[in-house]
Amino acid sequence: MILNSEAIKPFDFDGLSIRDFTATLNTSSSLAHIRVLPHTSHRRAWSKESDKYYYVISGQLQFVLDAVEYTLKAGDVCIVSQGHKFSYANTTETPVDLLLIHTPKFNIDAEIFDE
Repeated sequence: MILNSEAIKPFDFDGLSIRDFTATLNTSSSLAHIRVLPHTSHRRAWSKESDKYYYVISGQLQFVLDAVEYTLKAGDVCIVSQGHKFSYANTTETPVDLLLIHTPKFNIDAEIFDE
């Protein structure tokens, strides 16, 4: 199966631009490209169902996992196990591109976001 990025329209999620390649497919995992614009962040959250695998394609990101802050750069991976709290922010002047895999597949009803 080939998934053409031009055929997948991005959607806005609190300022993040997300292309969910597997949203309409019956797959056991999900795959998305996330663009984090400068000075944009993902609020603290956790999943009741899935593990998340973040791969930094380009740029640099501040990632908080279980209240510990890390700096991730291109080529780095962050694994967020189900039930663990996380957030991230692009504090630079350059967009950050991430590849995100959810296993099992992303389910918005299983995601808990702090206000």
